[in-house]
Amino acid sequence: MTSEPFLTIDEQPISAGQVFRYLQATRKLDAFIGDIVRQFVIERELQERDSSLKVNSALIEQAIIDFRLQNQLTDAAQFQEWLASNGLTYEAFHSQVSVSFKLNKLKEDITAPKLQEYFIERKVYLDRVVLSRIIVDDKELAEELKSQLQEGASFELLARDYSLTDDRVMNGMVGPVSRGTMPDMLRAAIDLAQPGEVVGPLGMDDRWGLFRLEAVLPATLDDPQVQQSLEDELFEQWLGEKMQSLPIRLQVSE
Repeated sequence: MTSEPFLTIDEQPISAGQVFRYLQATRKLDAFIGDIVRQFVIERELQERDSSLKVNSALIEQAIIDFRLQNQLTDAAQFQEWLASNGLTYEAFHSQVSVSFKLNKLKEDITAPKLQEYFIERKVYLDRVVLSRIIVDDKELAEELKSQLQEGASFELLARDYSLTDDRVMNGMVGPVSRGTMPDMLRAAIDLAQPGEVVGPLGMDDRWGLFRLEAVLPATLDDPQVQQSLEDELFEQWLGEKMQSLPIRLQVSE
């Protein structure tokens, strides 16, 4: 008995074996299998925890209403046309929204016990500082500019006149920067500085920089964006561990 083709291109049947060979040839097979395993783990976990992941139907209906308002699909005919163009029925769309709520609840359940500890561990990367800078390619010039600043010169004017980086047009303002992503030398100097203080000259990558600390923006778990970011990171770690623990056997027939 001949099996059905995996798909058909220009009336030519393409078998699953051919699909896998194409993916392997383009070095996308591992990612393809990874996506399948990822979805398998998520769906199985949702099924096993279904009783604890019940979603209030009113929340789902409100989410659908909000989606229609945001996408200007309040007209019933327009909404039906949108569903059809995306290969969806209303029931399938309703199910997708329901699953998204359950997935968010699953993330919360998995990450909640570790969230506080992980926040403390990651805080150095989450805390941010607002910096302005003047970057030049000569140490003596950097020291001369520091002297001028100590004598009352305008940091903004010196940045516009001398800095080599594109942010000179913004008076040297870099904006919020994660402490964890800064070079060790700069982070150590900034940690000892007060807002308004200039540190440097510091040598980095064959250039010299003067940095003014504008503000410190400490991260807190009360920030919804911080909490969501940490939950996503913890969930991905949990998911990766689950995926690695599964025995996987690839069996493709032509």
